[in-house]
Amino acid sequence: MDVFVVCSPQGEHVWRRRLSKWLIFSLVFLCCLPTHAQRRRPEAVQDFDGLMKAAAEARDSNRIDEAIALYRKGLAQRPKWSEGWWYLGTLLYDRDAYGEAISAFEQAATLQPKTGAAWAMLGLCEFQVGHYDKALEHLEVSRHLGLPADNKELSRVVRYNEALVLLLKGDYETAQTTFGALCYEGLNTKALILALGSATLQIPSLPDKIDPPVREVVNRAGEVARLAATKKIVDAKSEYQRLMADYPTTHNIAYAYGRFLLNQRDDDGAVDAFKREIEISPNHKMARLQIAGVKLRNKEAKDGIPFAEDVLKLYPNDPLAAYILGRLLLDIGEIDRAIKSLELARSFYPDEPKIYYQLGRAYTRANRKDDADKALAVFTRLRKAVLESDQSPARSVESIQDDNTEGLPPRP
Repeated sequence: MDVFVVCSPQGEHVWRRRLSKWLIFSLVFLCCLPTHAQRRRPEAVQDFDGLMKAAAEARDSNRIDEAIALYRKGLAQRPKWSEGWWYLGTLLYDRDAYGEAISAFEQAATLQPKTGAAWAMLGLCEFQVGHYDKALEHLEVSRHLGLPADNKELSRVVRYNEALVLLLKGDYETAQTTFGALCYEGLNTKALILALGSATLQIPSLPDKIDPPVREVVNRAGEVARLAATKKIVDAKSEYQRLMADYPTTHNIAYAYGRFLLNQRDDDGAVDAFKREIEISPNHKMARLQIAGVKLRNKEAKDGIPFAEDVLKLYPNDPLAAYILGRLLLDIGEIDRAIKSLELARSFYPDEPKIYYQLGRAYTRANRKDDADKALAVFTRLRKAVLESDQSPARSVESIQDDNTEGLPPRP
């Protein structure tokens, strides 16, 4: 077993796109020399051992270019030297040679597929060169496998970069949740605040790419969201109100305020904020669906139906709107319309258990026993699969105060 530590020559903690200074962590690799190496000539083994020692000395002495060359020579002799690929990758990463580092970390991850840190570094390099889909995949793999428990820095940088990819992909709420959690853990940097502000205002941009004309409002939105994330509720509320007054026509400020009020269980205030957002952004889908979700939860289905219907007029095949409208119609007894709407949602999300549960209810009320039994059987099977899975359930129909509705088990 080989134990080795990767140290950044600078210890500056900076949340930004270039994250080469975050390599302060330790990792244990279960490195075993390939059995065929034992059959090599003693001179070759000695040559390799000499290269390995010289490479380590060069690395420890911060002679980076020399160390890179020596690791490459060693890997030419021992292509399955996982520790060598790891060190080569980290040295190239620190040189900002991300494309070359990707190749090294691919080898390290292939040779040690259960080592989360190797996948993490691979994902971080892919992020740097703009391979965002691959970066997201490999960062998620690293978190699933687990990262060194004594290295909070690596865990945080993985979560941060993963959230940045989600921000670019338009998954604003998940990104905001992650950025907010990092703030709650005590992080407070310009890049993190700008990223949080971008997620809050639903702007798909990396912190260093934000257009200068909107940088100030993004920064202020991030500061307000940081107050909310760190449980400074009174301050956050007053700052949200001040932000709306200073930027009365800026998109998504009122929407963000409405979500904040929902979290404080102020449904009336949240609905007013969402309505204000609709005035500013007439085609705002989520503001309407948030209102419909509040009305659904509060048993005011008739008041919520127009908002869900408006979304489907604007976006005829929106599965979330179809699902919520189906729930609302079911509550007021319009069973046939409810079934049609829920079946539309199912066509987009055939593996979402909650849709089958509601369809089972609707079919039962329509006296379609066979269909109801089938829907509830699928619901039971899918829920069992979710509960037994050791992974988080895949993102599907976005939840709007809906996970604990009557008769529907909460997500694990």
